[in-house]
Amino acid sequence: MELLNNIWNVLSTPNECLINILSIPFTILEAILTMLLFLVILNIYPTFKQKILYTSSISIISLIVTYMLPAPFNLIINYFSMLLLIHFIFKTNLLQTILAFILPTLVFALVGMFIMNPYLAVFSISLKDSSVIPIYRIIYLILQYLIVYFIYIFFKKKNISITLFDEIDKKNKKIIYANLGFGIFTLLIEATITVYYIDNLPLIITFLSFLSMLVYFSISIYSLTRVMNLAFTTQKLQNAEEYNKTLTILHDNVRGFKHDFDNIVTTIGGYVQTNDMEGLKKYYVQLEDDCQKVNNLYVLNPKLINNPGVYSLLTTKYHEAEKKGIKVDMSLLLDLSRLHMKIYEFSRILGILLDNAIDASYECDEKIINIIFRDDAKNHRQLVIIENTYKDKNVSTEKIFDKGVTGKENHTGLGLWEVRKIISNSKNLDLYTTKNDKYFSQQLEIYY
Repeated sequence: MELLNNIWNVLSTPNECLINILSIPFTILEAILTMLLFLVILNIYPTFKQKILYTSSISIISLIVTYMLPAPFNLIINYFSMLLLIHFIFKTNLLQTILAFILPTLVFALVGMFIMNPYLAVFSISLKDSSVIPIYRIIYLILQYLIVYFIYIFFKKKNISITLFDEIDKKNKKIIYANLGFGIFTLLIEATITVYYIDNLPLIITFLSFLSMLVYFSISIYSLTRVMNLAFTTQKLQNAEEYNKTLTILHDNVRGFKHDFDNIVTTIGGYVQTNDMEGLKKYYVQLEDDCQKVNNLYVLNPKLINNPGVYSLLTTKYHEAEKKGIKVDMSLLLDLSRLHMKIYEFSRILGILLDNAIDASYECDEKIINIIFRDDAKNHRQLVIIENTYKDKNVSTEKIFDKGVTGKENHTGLGLWEVRKIISNSKNLDLYTTKNDKYFSQQLEIYY
């Protein structure tokens, strides 16, 4: 009985040492909940290693700055560290990084504002008591974390997420950045009020403050969703225009093929009757070229190339090559919606490689480009292979990646240099460059 009394006395009286000890598991738990929130909201699928690295890093930094720096400098350093860790560990772009920081912070802030004043009123304690008395601190944090966890479960079950960052234009991105910047500033002001004045504010004022914050951020998130949906719709309309162009060409080819069908059969019959197998082989090769064109146009389908940006890029480059008399053979055996790299970087690499292939094959008598997308599940990698005929057989497969090196007039020679820079900054990308007597080949490997 005396032991229980001693335990209760320790928990129910101010105890800075115990509060510091308890802050270690609670800091780790808060880091995990924060990470789970932004992963589910931003639809990010990290590795287990990335999760452990982020959780351990942000927990250690938070504990160090909390005890070594006074407020509000510890809060500023902690937030800045969080932004950097999210960006470098999860490879997020600027907008994703800001959202990954502000959305979980917003959830914790709103939950804290919602429960703090009623919590103090129920237990008839001051804000200082809730911070220095272990039992009140434990109950408050458990209550807050349980509510945040239920919010995470709700987002996960309802599949609530924000994507399509690469399709937003620069103007809309600036508006979003300004909105998020003001949101961060507002959060800091509200956090200051919560820390210093919450126990002096009437319950109704706290409730109205919480309600106004909730309405503001709900409208902001709704506006953000509308902007992203608008960007996605615009991209779909552009793709529909490209697809209509492809369908028109495909329709004309099929009509022409159908019109000539009788003549094709008659010609084949002539070769068969005269037993002219060499002539039939040559005719078959020419016929196969026409069939391949129809097949390529079939592949240029937004349902098969299921990423709007990549679809637009491929159709543009295909029609550009076609105008230059280049034969393009395309094979797509890859789900681009599950690409294991940033779509922005993938599009940059693909665009540069296709531009080089078009320029190189255009100089040849035999103008050919082969494009292959496939999933090598056995080796846990996705492959993009681009082969093209080329004229300069002495070209170096190493020096072409040097800055300023180019074999084209009026070009800076920065394309492949940029590609190598992207590859070297990533842990799951490789690019193999090879050549033979006929083809110059670039093979992009994306490991998962």
